[in-house]
Amino acid sequence: MFPPFPEDGAYEVCRKIAEDLDSGRLILRQVTKLSLERAGQGIMLGAAICKDSSGQKVILKTVSGIARKLTFPDFSPLPTSGSEIYVLPLISPAQIESALAKNDDAVHALTAKIGEAENSFDMEKVKSLKKERTLLTNESLKKVHDLYSFTKIDKSKISLNEICRMRLGGKNPPTGTGDCCAPKLLEYAFTHDLTILSMCEIFYGRKTANKISGQKYPPCDERCGIILPVMLGLEVIYRDSSICVINKESGLLSIPGRTADKQDCVTSRFKRLYPDFVGVDLPAVHRLDMETSGLMLLAFTKDAQKNLNRQFELGESIHKEYTALIDGILPARKIPIEGEMTLFHRVDLDNRPHQIYDEIHGKKAVTKWKIQDVETYISPDGSRRKVTRVTFFPQTGRTHQLRFAAADSHGWACPIVGDTLYGRCEKGERLKLHASRLEFNHPDDGRRMIFESKAPF
Repeated sequence: MFPPFPEDGAYEVCRKIAEDLDSGRLILRQVTKLSLERAGQGIMLGAAICKDSSGQKVILKTVSGIARKLTFPDFSPLPTSGSEIYVLPLISPAQIESALAKNDDAVHALTAKIGEAENSFDMEKVKSLKKERTLLTNESLKKVHDLYSFTKIDKSKISLNEICRMRLGGKNPPTGTGDCCAPKLLEYAFTHDLTILSMCEIFYGRKTANKISGQKYPPCDERCGIILPVMLGLEVIYRDSSICVINKESGLLSIPGRTADKQDCVTSRFKRLYPDFVGVDLPAVHRLDMETSGLMLLAFTKDAQKNLNRQFELGESIHKEYTALIDGILPARKIPIEGEMTLFHRVDLDNRPHQIYDEIHGKKAVTKWKIQDVETYISPDGSRRKVTRVTFFPQTGRTHQLRFAAADSHGWACPIVGDTLYGRCEKGERLKLHASRLEFNHPDDGRRMIFESKAPF
């Protein structure tokens, strides 16, 4: 995943930790039983430069995993309070051991039996024993996962299990999820009212096929990619000093609504995440419907915002693609594989924000499309039906343009799956519309920026 914060300042802190390890001023102390397969493995060193509520600088330091920790050569611990703080794991090794203890002996016994069965080529017995072992290890992993919860930037708590339901459809996360540097640093910062200014991780240890000692690496996709977007409130796809691209979740407003219950949105979360970097009141350069997910562009500076707003107004340098599931079989309706439609619509004054067709007072909306395939859709209640996967290429940016084009009788008369306004949305279902590609020119130097996000459906 992309580093959510600037790295430079924290990178220097990480380098200093590595220098202190090389010189012996610090040591990595093994605090759990060392397994043979992990002997000699490197470790990630992490740091975050923050400021507290009074504006004072606070430096956080940590290491990945729970097996080793930084100490002084005499084994005395690093400070866990003050202006330079060593951040401990969220869950202690003793807690992990306790969670695994119930099935530990049985798992080891089954492993030994599996080895014996393999030596005697009794593959049916091997299969049966492995199945039994998997049940036990899954039970143990669940006990470990039950220990983990995380503090979000808004100070609310969320369990690892709930995150996995949201992000993985309930599947188990990889072993060690929650033990990387980034979740530890964020957890400490968010529980101590610290604003993060810089965060970085470097690899320390013997060179591997994927990592070189001393080099910085972004938070990992496998574990941090599950947790960090939830903790941060936004999934950051790209960020520099001028712009930020996020992957908006379905159900989140782009900008604040008029009432108090509609203040949680991309804009408010963005300002909360980057209070020292956002120099504009409304950083969102364009909007996505609340129910639409996908790529959204925001500006940090007034100059960037002005440039990008101009690009969207002119439309010449902007290219957008959306993936949608249409509730029906478009080829059976004689809809061409590719095409373009022009509709005129406006808001229904008696039923906001619903749009209605109006050739006289409506705004022109031009949409190109390409049918990808017809597939079977499984609804939340388990029923199946045929839907059409379509890529939309909007040439204009009208409110509900794609939803209206699909559903209205002047368009396809075939709404997008899960559309609460123009179609039907079953319990547990979402609008199947995702902003999957965004292209524009960078406001600083004009280089072409291209981002893609695979539809989560």
